Amino acid sequence: MRVLVQRVARGEVRILSDDGASRVSGAIERGFVLLVGFTHDDSDEKLRWMSEKVVGLRVFQDATDKMNLALGDVGGSLLVVSQFTLYGDASKGRRPSFIDAARPDVAIPLYERFVALLRATGTRVETGEFGASMSVDLVNDGPVTLWLER
Repeated sequence: MRVLVQRVARGEVRILSDDGASRVSGAIERGFVLLVGFTHDDSDEKLRWMSEKVVGLRVFQDATDKMNLALGDVGGSLLVVSQFTLYGDASKGRRPSFIDAARPDVAIPLYERFVALLRATGTRVETGEFGASMSVDLVNDGPVTLWLER
């Protein structure tokens, strides 16, 4: 499981349709945009670890301007977007291989379980739409971007 965490002032994901129209699927103010990818051997244990790690990250400034506060301390939200391309391997040739990315029949239940675990913490969670063509708009705060892998 791979998660790219971006601390944001705001974030929004739009679902794009074939006719060029779009609709907002999820939007947040202060918090994290999570780009999430799954691989073949991801398990519930990994999902639990990652959900606890994300919610507990202390990367928001306290009164002394130190990154010492977690998402809950600042009333932050999460915008979770599936992104199989996090498992893209471009080390050979010019076209990435996605062989390490979990296929939808494996990844969709993992994605849904991860979102459920995040929501169970009491954190407000918005999402993209698995497998849809999406446009993600965000204002990175800091910027603060972290790569988490389990």
